Amino acid sequence: MSPHIPNPEGVSLRNKRYVLGIKNMAQSLSKIYIHIIFSTKNRFPFLQDESLRAKLYAFMVGVSEKLDSPIIKIGGTSEHIHLICKLSRNYSVAEIVRELKRTSSKWIQDKAPLLKTFHWQNGYSVFSVSPSHIESVKKYLENQSEHHRKISFQEEVRKFLKKYGIKYDERYIGD
Repeated sequence: MSPHIPNPEGVSLRNKRYVLGIKNMAQSLSKIYIHIIFSTKNRFPFLQDESLRAKLYAFMVGVSEKLDSPIIKIGGTSEHIHLICKLSRNYSVAEIVRELKRTSSKWIQDKAPLLKTFHWQNGYSVFSVSPSHIESVKKYLENQSEHHRKISFQEEVRKFLKKYGIKYDERYIGD
């Protein structure tokens, strides 16, 4: 409910807002970064071919641009993917992830005949990223192969969930 603003004679609503110091916001602006993580179905190592993985990343960058959510960095291993993107004002996180997974699944199945059974896991994890932490998250994504010599995908996701204080059901970690 807006407060009652008296209307002196002869003052239009536009002028009244100006006189009272109320300004309309002429545009909607945002700058929200998110870190999205999801794995292949049952964490099967479908993406062992590094050349295919690089082409997949390039394809996903193109999809994200069409969704007004440009990918800043993308990386992963043979069985999961990480990406940082700037969140669109026009699409929800769920819509962005659903479209990235849907189109990339079809792309992989079309490009790699031996991967006709390729699918992503049903779920995903997403975390906010402060602009001041973008560079450190980018470095983290660059070192996924080495990082996963020491820690499993499931352990990695659990660490993120704990860090962000997210309650979860263990049965669905990397389903």
